[in-house]
Parts: sequence; structure tokens; C-alpha cells
Amino acid sequence: MFSWMGKQAGGRERAGGADAVQTVTGGLRSLYLRKVLPLEEAYRFHEFHSPALEDADFENKPMILLVGQYSTGKTTFIRYLLEQDFPGMRIGPEPTTDSFIAVMYGETEGSTPGNALVVDPKKPFRKLSRFGNAFLNRFMCSQLPNQVLKSISIIDSPGILSGEKQRISRGYDFCQVLQWFAERVDRIILLFDAHKLDISDEFSEAIKAFRGQDDKIRVVLNKADQVDTQQLMRVYGALMWSLGKVINTPEVLRVYIGSFWAQPLQNTDNRRLFEAEAQDLFRDIQSLPQKAAVRKLNDLIKRARLAKVHAYIISYLKKEMPSVFGKDNKKRELISRLPEIYIQLQREYQISAGDFPEVKAMQEQLENYDFTKFHSLKPKLIEAVDNMLTSKISSLMSLISQEELSMPTQIVQGGAFDGTAEGPFNQGYGEGAKEGADEEEWVVAKDKPVYDELFYTLSPVNGKISGVNAKKEMVTSKLPNSVLGKIWKLADCDCDGMLDEEEFALAKHLIKIKLDGYELPNNLPPHLVPPSHRKSLQKAD
Repeated sequence: MFSWMGKQAGGRERAGGADAVQTVTGGLRSLYLRKVLPLEEAYRFHEFHSPALEDADFENKPMILLVGQYSTGKTTFIRYLLEQDFPGMRIGPEPTTDSFIAVMYGETEGSTPGNALVVDPKKPFRKLSRFGNAFLNRFMCSQLPNQVLKSISIIDSPGILSGEKQRISRGYDFCQVLQWFAERVDRIILLFDAHKLDISDEFSEAIKAFRGQDDKIRVVLNKADQVDTQQLMRVYGALMWSLGKVINTPEVLRVYIGSFWAQPLQNTDNRRLFEAEAQDLFRDIQSLPQKAAVRKLNDLIKRARLAKVHAYIISYLKKEMPSVFGKDNKKRELISRLPEIYIQLQREYQISAGDFPEVKAMQEQLENYDFTKFHSLKPKLIEAVDNMLTSKISSLMSLISQEELSMPTQIVQGGAFDGTAEGPFNQGYGEGAKEGADEEEWVVAKDKPVYDELFYTLSPVNGKISGVNAKKEMVTSKLPNSVLGKIWKLADCDCDGMLDEEEFALAKHLIKIKLDGYELPNNLPPHLVPPSHRKSLQKAD
């Protein structure tokens, strides 16, 4: 497949060997072990930023991380997707979920405590052991045989509190744990309650921990059925304003509005909106298995770029240190000058400012190191990563495209995802161009008397009106010509450049569909074909 795939890296890659199937996952693992890992190890990347990746990080299913303040419906959201309870689940208006719970697939229902979980090589959580017993005692894995979990895993997080209790009482660095998960999950869902839009200082810090992972973030405005339409507009505006102060990106985050639990809506005014938003969110989640390989590739590229920048910073600090006297003073000077050093390195190596780690956090970490023990710049390690980014990645991207074409589309199935997949409760069923699909009578017939009156005012000849006369009536809809042209093609069933009374009625019906906010079909559905034209179209087919 590729000569560079499947090679060993100094014995680091123990699993698989020569008999391993050279898949996309194998290619990613091989690239990391041979190109990126040596650079990370040389400049202590794992001590400053993120632990080394393991086999499970490349092979695990797509993961979703749920984050929000207490009682915003995180655990209920998982229950809604799975349509069943899971071990360790607690739901209530008070802060009930006090642990990180990884909800994953298992043949039998059960739970695994954190200390046992981080020694399981098949799970991607081994590196969480560095957060200590205070965290591991609040971490568990719930396993259950659920169809949804065959495709994805879901991480439930403790409700974010306000005040000093958030930082002091947990006993571990909550934001650092969130950052660890954010680097490895495929989607981060921030949940907000329509009645609790304030973003506490701790929630703000948690969101900032997702810096660099903006493409993974989605926002859910939950419990939106508890407010009316006017209040919902104000709530949505307030939420966007609050998020704008915390997430420093010019792009607007995608916000899904709804009530994500299996209970009757308290306010049904916006039912259609909630259904459309739920389907959009479902489609986003369902697409994760298909996009998992691309996401892992993207994360590897981000990691490689950060490792390069880190190497430049560390080697520069090493180079500037005196050989004998004044080491402590020079160290303090370099740490204080770190923002200037960033700018200098940006210019020297043509690196974007967005690739550099946060200055303040880096300064705090550097206080604990002896700069004289850092390594000087090793051009060969940098060249290896550059070579990976310029040539190997494009080859792997081609492989991903080939794999996507050859394999059946992978989507999340089961649970709430099946409830609206088919049948009358599917989104859009019986609406727009689908209206009348399961009725014997032609759906246009109910409005045909009104359309007929218009038809006979347009000077029909031999029961048909010309395109010129039809246009005079159709343009009164104020739809653009591109849309009216498509409607004309759909309505002119016999393609004779004229419309009879049934075809004209169909054209008016399609205009109504478009004006009501629905999309036009690319081909005329059988139930919309005028009765007098059905036999001729069947013969043509």
C-alpha cells in the first residue's frame, strides 16, 4: 500500500508486526511513532503539553464529551440518545453527576472503576493515571450492550459548579482533565439550560481549556420548550453574547435548540423548530464514525505542528543560556522575555502565532526546569516532521478517500437515532413535496379549482397555455428565475413547452411549496405527477 506504513520505530510498536493489516489507523500510528514521537521525546513535549499517544488512541471509536453546568441535562441527554439507563447514572436538579463516566459498549452491563480502567491497554485512558487518585476515584467506565455504543462512546462530565469549590474541593485539576479529553474526542458538546445562561468563572475556564479544538465544539440550548417564542429569541441572543466573550473566534458556533429528553413538550409553539434542530444534531453525531479517520489525521497534524514549535522554543532557551555564570538570572530574563521570543521565532521560521502554546502557561511550567539540560536544535528531527506534513499526509489522505469509497457508509444506529429514521415521524414526512405521498387522491386536486380559474384567464389554446403566458403568472410569486425555471421543468411533464390545466396546477403547487420554505425535489415524485400524464410517463420509463 505505502512503503512507509508498517515499519517499526526502534521496537516501539509492539502490536501488529509484519502481519498487521495496513489500514489508515496503522498508517497514522506508524507516522506518529517514526516521525513525531522522536521529536516529542527529545524536547520533553510530554511533560509540557500532552502524554504520548498509544495504540488505543488510534483504534478507539469516536468519542463525544458532554460539558455543562449542573442540571443542564447532560446525563439526561445520554439517556435520551441510548433510550436506556446506564450503570452509574444519576439524574436530579441538584449536582448529581460527581464523576467522569465513560459510557462505552460492552457485551454485558457493568462498570469499571478508574484505577482499574487506566491499566487496561484496550482502553484509551491509560495516560489519565497522571491526575492521581483524587481523579481516578471520580472516574469510571459504564459498559452496556447498546446499539448506539457500537459506533460511538460518550463521556459524561461532572456538573460545573461556581465559586472556589470548583477548584479546591475536587482535589484534581478539572480543566486539565477536560483538556486531555478534548484533544482525543471527536465532538465536544456544551449544554446550556434556557433558564441558566450565566457562564461562571469556572465554566469559562473550562471552555478556555478547549483552545485549539474549536472545530469540535457544538452548543446545545436544552430545555427550550420551557420558554415561549419571544423569550426563546431573547435567550438565544443572550447565549450568543455570553459565548462571544468566552470563545475568542470570529466564527459563530453552531447552536442546536431543543428539549432533549423523552417527555412531552411543555410549549409546542416551536415543535417544528425543535424537530429540525434535533435531526441536524443527530446527523452531525451520526457522521462521526465516517469522519473519525480524518479527525485523527487532523489531530496528528495539529500535534506535529505544536511539537515543532515546542522544539524551537526549548532549543532557543538552551542556546541562550550561559555556560558558566549567571544561569539563574538568565533563566528569569528568558522567561520574562518569552512573548518577544515567540515573535522572534515566528519571523525566523515563518510560523503562525496560532501554533504557539499559551505564553502564561508556558512561563509557569518553565520555572521548574533547568534550561542547561535542554537539547539543542536537531535539524533531522524537524526535517522528519516537515517531510511527514508535506508528503506523507497527502498520501494518507488519498488512502482515506479510497477507503471511504470502498466501504459502506458508517453511521450511528439504534436508540433515539432509529425513532425518526423511517415512517410518519421522520423529519419532513408528509410536508412540502412529500405531502400526499401516501394518499390515493392527487394532492394538487384540493386547490385545483382555484388554479383552474387562473388558468383560463391566461388565454389557453387547445387546452394549453404558452410559456410566455405561464411566465406572466409565475413571476408574480417573486421567486428568482433559477427557481421558476426548475419549477417549469418539473411541471412540463410532456416537455412540449406548454402547460395544460393539470400541469399549470402542478406548477402553482410547486410554487406554494417553495414559498412555504420547503426545498423542491430534483425529480418529480410519482405522487405529484398529474393523473392524465401518469400512463405516458410510465411508458417512457
